[in-house]
Amino acid sequence: MAWLALQQAGESVLGQVMEQVKGGSLLSLLLISCTFTLSLVYLLRLAVGPRAQLPAGAKNPPYIFSPIPFLGHAVAFGKSPIEFLENAYEKYGPVFSFTMVGKKFTYLLGSDAAALLFNSKNEDLNAEDVYQHLTTPVFGKGVAYDVPNPVFLEQKKMLKSGLNIAQFREHVSIIEKETKEYFESWGESGEKNLFEALSELIILTASHCLHGIEIRSQLNRKVAQLYADLDGGFSHAAWLLPSWLPLPSFRRRDRAHQEMKNLFCKAIQKRRQSENKTDDMLQTLLESTYKNGCFLTDDEIAGLLIGLLLAGQHTSSTTSAWLGFFLAQDKALQENCYLEQRAVCGEDLPPLTYDQLKDLNLLDRCIRETLRLRPPIMTIMRMARTPQTVAGYTIPPGHQVCVSPTVNQRLKDSWSKPLDFNPDRYLTDNPTSAEKFAYVPFGAGRHRCVGENFAYIQIKTIWSTMLRLYEFDLIDGYFPSVNYTTMIHTPERPIIRYKRRSK
Repeated sequence: MAWLALQQAGESVLGQVMEQVKGGSLLSLLLISCTFTLSLVYLLRLAVGPRAQLPAGAKNPPYIFSPIPFLGHAVAFGKSPIEFLENAYEKYGPVFSFTMVGKKFTYLLGSDAAALLFNSKNEDLNAEDVYQHLTTPVFGKGVAYDVPNPVFLEQKKMLKSGLNIAQFREHVSIIEKETKEYFESWGESGEKNLFEALSELIILTASHCLHGIEIRSQLNRKVAQLYADLDGGFSHAAWLLPSWLPLPSFRRRDRAHQEMKNLFCKAIQKRRQSENKTDDMLQTLLESTYKNGCFLTDDEIAGLLIGLLLAGQHTSSTTSAWLGFFLAQDKALQENCYLEQRAVCGEDLPPLTYDQLKDLNLLDRCIRETLRLRPPIMTIMRMARTPQTVAGYTIPPGHQVCVSPTVNQRLKDSWSKPLDFNPDRYLTDNPTSAEKFAYVPFGAGRHRCVGENFAYIQIKTIWSTMLRLYEFDLIDGYFPSVNYTTMIHTPERPIIRYKRRSK
């Protein structure tokens, strides 16, 4: 009887998925079969599996019911995640749970609720349980979330030691040179895909600064495509589905990882054999050791370099593109950013320096406001391994506990006119000083991104150079909407108009 009920429920899920699929391709049928199978497994687990035990008197967070088993709210959330979360916040408050693709999610919205995640210990709210299956196929084994957290913390410390002010001073001139050379092909005026261009430029500049000349010299269209295929591994499908599924994007990701790893290992060997020791990230990793005195292996160095590039590429390319559209939308603000270049750096606009970048306060505020309204990562996640109490509720083990920087950074409870792009709100040191986690585009506390300072240097240098070269305009007033189909929320149809700035 129980099995009959499960079978009927599974058939219901299958029918709903069939309605979403147009055409009869082999891939579509495969996805339907996988969904059907996973749905039955999920329903069987509900019927016979043990439930997490909560302490006596504990109260679960409000649960958003869905009549669709297994898939739950996946479709509604996927179409418009911010609207879904903001509506839930208004109805249920700062803590609530729901189901997607057989998994329970509990969101913590607002600074007070988010404190639980940012102040947590990894043994209570675990990162590897959430991210390992997403990052390991991209970065490789033995690094990041594929190793115990104490080992990953050592690896992060190594990376951080290579991201220092002495190197930043060298990076500014490298990034400026790469930017000027890249935009030589743009000519006097035209219309271009800004996000695509900046994604390419970010790869070039980051590779030159972080990987060394050995790897930068090999960057061509083929290698750029490998980066794109690797980057395709960060998708909703990769997050929600088993990595062994024979999806085209998964196959491209795995092939690209192997080719990139081979390329990096050759560069690492070349550096090991060289008598010249360049002060860059590659050399830093070659000379770094764990606490036990062991050096990193070539595979570990390759994985960390891939991870550092792809993680930073998302932040810098997305933020740079959105910044361009915000400046194109407000021509007066764009002109003031250009005038700031002349005021800080000199009327003849000499080559940029690190110290000058620090004094470009208006551009800095524009970047901060862009990161507030369009943070590159919509959700930070952890897996609850132990019961967690917040706002009077207890989150059971097994829930994916989430904080959304996007939502936190536009809550009416925390921000004045939250949807307005207003860089002047940062003229005060911290407009949300009473709310520690209202502004978290790079995470916070022990979870803060190690590449944050490099990202600011990269974006400020690129846009300083671009403002000196061109004026930018929206095309017929079009400001891009947000593409929610990717895990990194990029601009839709990001075409911008430009013309060379008159001397």
